[in-house]
Amino acid sequence: MPQYFMVQLSSSIYNCSSTSTVHKKRENKCGRAKPHFTKTGKQHSRCISPYGLYPHNLTNDKFREECGVFGIFGHPEAANMTYLGLHALQHRGQEGAGICSSDGRQMFIEKSMGLVADIFTEKRLKKLPGYIAIGHNRYSTAGSSSLKNVQPILANFSLGSLAIAHNGNIVNAGDLRESLEDEGAIFQSTSDSEVMVHLIAHSKGENFHDRVIQALKEVNGAFSLVILRENELLAVRDPYGVRPLCIGQVDGAFVIASETCALDLIDAQYIRDVEPGEMVIVNEKGLTSYRALVSEKKAFCIFEFIYFARPDSYIFGGQNVNEIRKSLGRLLAQESGVEADLIVPVPDSGVPAALGYSDESGLPFDFGLIRNHYVGRTFIEPKQSIRHFGVKLKLNPVKKLIEGKRLVVIDDSIVRGTTSKKIVKMLRETGGAKEVHMRISSPPTVMPCFYGIDTPTRQELIASSHSVDEIRKYITADSLAYLSIEGLRSLVKNADDYDYCSACFDNEYPISFPGEHLEQMEFFFT
Repeated sequence: MPQYFMVQLSSSIYNCSSTSTVHKKRENKCGRAKPHFTKTGKQHSRCISPYGLYPHNLTNDKFREECGVFGIFGHPEAANMTYLGLHALQHRGQEGAGICSSDGRQMFIEKSMGLVADIFTEKRLKKLPGYIAIGHNRYSTAGSSSLKNVQPILANFSLGSLAIAHNGNIVNAGDLRESLEDEGAIFQSTSDSEVMVHLIAHSKGENFHDRVIQALKEVNGAFSLVILRENELLAVRDPYGVRPLCIGQVDGAFVIASETCALDLIDAQYIRDVEPGEMVIVNEKGLTSYRALVSEKKAFCIFEFIYFARPDSYIFGGQNVNEIRKSLGRLLAQESGVEADLIVPVPDSGVPAALGYSDESGLPFDFGLIRNHYVGRTFIEPKQSIRHFGVKLKLNPVKKLIEGKRLVVIDDSIVRGTTSKKIVKMLRETGGAKEVHMRISSPPTVMPCFYGIDTPTRQELIASSHSVDEIRKYITADSLAYLSIEGLRSLVKNADDYDYCSACFDNEYPISFPGEHLEQMEFFFT
């Protein structure tokens, strides 16, 4: 008989799985984050890919980071500091946020939908006493924006309580889930993080730390974790180091954060990154480190430099994101310069590269597009159609700056191409631009991400099935050029040692998909 075990969870289970498709509820559909094949190579019987059932955000044509995590140990205002840290990491998730704290004996949790500043009022923060805390920001996918998907997850098991917050995606979560269910495990969600909670509870390790290590050795994928217990804080990074995670210190308290910008806000000093495969334990004895997981190579997400990370952050060995992005723009000007009158960024992500392009080319820079920073996710369009309605909600051209001019428009990426097409047409028709030359500070995006990013299917990525000239014609630009993959790799540290994951550009996935062939997955996602 299989061994039966059950993890008692707090009132709800919350999900931060990386998914670009929408799954219906667990009772009649699969628990996997994406459509997949079983170990025998057959299509999973409960798995669907219902793209088209739920509309995408009209203004959203970007990859989206899934989560941001934060943790602190040894501070009298741990929850308040976590609140500030999550505020600094708001760009990594805007759908919901949660904080779990501990006073050394009992754990407390608060979470809700919305932005950090709206959720955590002074009254709510008072419900989170203690000197240890972890927090989590989440960006949801289409059709799955609900309270049940907000972390941390708080669970009770044989060794006490634990709370976990996770940034990344476990690619073998489906196989692990099936095995656990065969042994009697009862799941309440489709969350990758819940799979890890069950693995920890099921582990036969002698102590909690051994259980965590043993559980994570079964996990394949990308994860940057913070784990809270009644009297200690743990941080673990996957052996490939896909997502950033760093260590800081403020007033004697240790801090863990997805990016250094969270340290800056609370005046914490950056110490170092959590190394790939490292488990950091912070308790009354101080900070202890173990090399818990081993990999032959690293695979830092190169797209963090292009779009995801905040420009003022230092990631992957202390590299400043803003400087890298400006360098991308300089190299883009060298590779694909064009005669023009003005450099115009697509704000906000295109600004650093546009500044670099302007520096290198000698052409003037100005904000020919103005961004509305207060755009929500859903809109009701008037019955009388408005031209370029979706993009106008977010961007508007400055006619006085661009009328009659030849523009070089700088953006960080083209995903589906729909937004780029609207921008180009709007610059001509509304702004009066004479020419519009599109320049992209990254290579063509040809494949989806399976390591913690909300991406479209391969079929929806315009560069996966169209040449650069075909894309140019589609977006109606006078010219279009991307940064070369060689140029991109030349600008980041240690790229010659294959320390980066660039699968979205080159189809070279560094982390395998156990029980499934990549060709099958590509076929199914196409």
